[in-house]
Amino acid sequence: MAAATDPEISGVLRRPFAEQVAFFRGKLGTLIPTGTWRDVMREAHDSGFMVAGAQTADLLADLAAAVDRAITDGESLDTFRARFDEIVARNGWTGWTGERSRGGRAWRTRTIYRTNLMTSYAAGRHAQLQAFPIWIYRHGGSREPRPEHLAWNGLALPKEHPFWRTHYPPSAWGCSCYVVGAGSADAARRLGGDPARQPPAGWDARRPDGTLPGIDEGWDYAPGATVSARTAAAAAKKTIAWPYEIAKAFQEAVPEAQRDALGEAIRRQPETGEALRRFAEAALGERRGVPIAERQSGYFTLGLLTKSQAATAAAQVGIEAILSEAWDWTVDTSAVQHVASEHGDAATERARGQRAVEAEDYQRLPMLISDADTRRPGGEAYRSSLPLITLAKRFGNEEYVAVFEARRRRRMLTLVTFYIRRRRQRDPTPTP
Repeated sequence: MAAATDPEISGVLRRPFAEQVAFFRGKLGTLIPTGTWRDVMREAHDSGFMVAGAQTADLLADLAAAVDRAITDGESLDTFRARFDEIVARNGWTGWTGERSRGGRAWRTRTIYRTNLMTSYAAGRHAQLQAFPIWIYRHGGSREPRPEHLAWNGLALPKEHPFWRTHYPPSAWGCSCYVVGAGSADAARRLGGDPARQPPAGWDARRPDGTLPGIDEGWDYAPGATVSARTAAAAAKKTIAWPYEIAKAFQEAVPEAQRDALGEAIRRQPETGEALRRFAEAALGERRGVPIAERQSGYFTLGLLTKSQAATAAAQVGIEAILSEAWDWTVDTSAVQHVASEHGDAATERARGQRAVEAEDYQRLPMLISDADTRRPGGEAYRSSLPLITLAKRFGNEEYVAVFEARRRRRMLTLVTFYIRRRRQRDPTPTP
């Protein structure tokens, strides 16, 4: 495979990767005819392919195929230019910007080539970076660097920081900056990042024309961000309707770089909490006189552990394999029935300073897993000597506590018990 020869981007692109190719090919189902480059702006580029001024389906399809070859086969700019000339001649395309001079043609083909390679690279990296809690901005080494981009070099910010919504590169025409991920502050420093730094003052102050310092018009967005979110959300909705074994196998088949996004999408969508409530109600059916054939049985998946969760769990339960295997959070019917027996009686729980657990309370388990206030090893065991992890999260004046058991053979952290503590409010200070 030939490597891209553009010296400013070859060091970043090197070889195409699965997420990069998947992003670009996901755009090819929507070919967008345009008059100028302003006809399609920002996130709209995530979902469709366009070349400014190209308006016929055949022309767009040929140009898309040429760009696809450049990305997937790593073809050089010179090879792309030769294909571009053939396509223009075959389709009789005239009047395009840059047509009338050799320099104009060189500029136009370079812009199409670079823009598509860099945005597809950035989008693919955006999917991969979901696995890392800290993102580090790296200047691409352009021959004529923008002062703002140099000032951002080495910023190491949490992936949720608003900086990345508008400043995730490329941030301008010809920008070759990029982002790398780190699993900890120490790792970020080893990669040249400084977690103690914040973006320079005024980084988010828009000019009168609406642009941001150092960012060209239309580039104040993160390529691929909308597609990653939509893809994960669509996949998450599918899993709750499938039997456990199929849902788990589907999650394991997802590329590793996308698993964190899918796991969090499963836990954060309201449909998962509602489906878990129904699962709990069905698991309790026998206690309510429902014939056994109509009861729910088996497991319910709450998504794979993220890399951060896996690292914490592996350290707490002493199972290093959690770091390299696809483990998921689960609830099984026996746990639901145990919780009903041990923590389902209102009078008993009131005496303990707790509240009886109801089926509706299971709706909060996904959020508890994703946003636990505390995570600690150990807890209340009731049926085995397997290692345990206890998660707790406060909702209003109540603290939900869930204990999960590490089952090595099934590669899961499954619920073993669940209870709700009532927290007393302090009396307000009397007014003198």
